[in-house]
Amino acid sequence: MKVVALVSGGKDSCYAMMKCIQYGHEIVALANLMPADDSVDELDSFMYQTVGHQIIVSYAECMGLPHQTLNYKTTPGDEVEDMFVLLNEVKRQIPSITAVSSGAIASDYQRLRVESVCSRLGLVSLAYLWKQDQSLLLQEMITNGILAITVKLEGHGSGPQNLEEIMGL
Repeated sequence: MKVVALVSGGKDSCYAMMKCIQYGHEIVALANLMPADDSVDELDSFMYQTVGHQIIVSYAECMGLPHQTLNYKTTPGDEVEDMFVLLNEVKRQIPSITAVSSGAIASDYQRLRVESVCSRLGLVSLAYLWKQDQSLLLQEMITNGILAITVKLEGHGSGPQNLEEIMGL
């Protein structure tokens, strides 16, 4: 399948692209939602990770792929309509796209919304990391050459001492 990868700049969406390729799919474009104000690094969103979004244009350049972005302003309620607009525009520009890759691992909130948008657009949702053991996934990522630098933590028990920790060395 020809795939547009939803990317955040984080290791999970990157590894999801690698899994798509491993399963024989072709990544043909990258897409992301980012803060409307580029000086803002992170939005308070259950749906979108935006910290590190500035690097995504470099991913697309390195991969030689088109990159579609949409400025996102946090809105109350459901956060899917911006994703619908973004993916609809990618599909308009590249009609051969048949699937969307995401790095969703544990959030039903994220997975169900990506699946809903894909269904509305006639696309297949590819979530190869879904419900995988996160410790094993991290080991897989390291084994497959991903070097990730922690810039944001979401878990309990983690603190500032863990920021900028290099994983995989």
